[in-house]
Amino acid sequence: MSNAFVILLLLLLITSTKYSILQISNNRNTGTPPILLMKDANYRFTPGSAAIPPLILNYIKNKIILDIEQTTKDFKINTVEIIGYTDEQPIGSATSNLDNNLEAAASSSGSVSNLNAGSNADLGLLRSLAVVKELLKIQKQESRMPRVKFRAYLAAQLILPNGEFASISQNQRQADATRRRIEIRFTRFGEVREVK
Repeated sequence: MSNAFVILLLLLLITSTKYSILQISNNRNTGTPPILLMKDANYRFTPGSAAIPPLILNYIKNKIILDIEQTTKDFKINTVEIIGYTDEQPIGSATSNLDNNLEAAASSSGSVSNLNAGSNADLGLLRSLAVVKELLKIQKQESRMPRVKFRAYLAAQLILPNGEFASISQNQRQADATRRRIEIRFTRFGEVREVK
């Protein structure tokens, strides 16, 4: 059983290193925008925290912004989705305060640092929200990425890097840097229609 786990982990590692840090796909010819990827192996949040460390902040300012500007222009994108992923390792026994404080923290004057993640789902959302707030700050202060809207989403530990659903853990939940990441996806938000 442990040999199979090691082989599976090795295959995931080989597959994930192929894509490096930045782009999972870049299909300009087919009209499909790329998915930008910030892997935890290269750009780490402090465990259990959504505070953006200086290395990630520098990467956002010097690389991600340029890629967002280019992609939104090339594909006529008006919405950028920031999706936070975590691994299956429990984050502890903190009590979440998102139900009462999330909207205030997401406001222009709010702070993600005032929020407590009680689960991996909370943590994934807080990390994506922290990145969104940084992008909005740059957008406003530097007049960049005009008319682009940003959305914070989460997938927690549910989706593996290959896009498949994660299997149910049979043993103790493990730390797995290959699953922790921030994905940046590009969409065109249109008119909302109710399905009847």
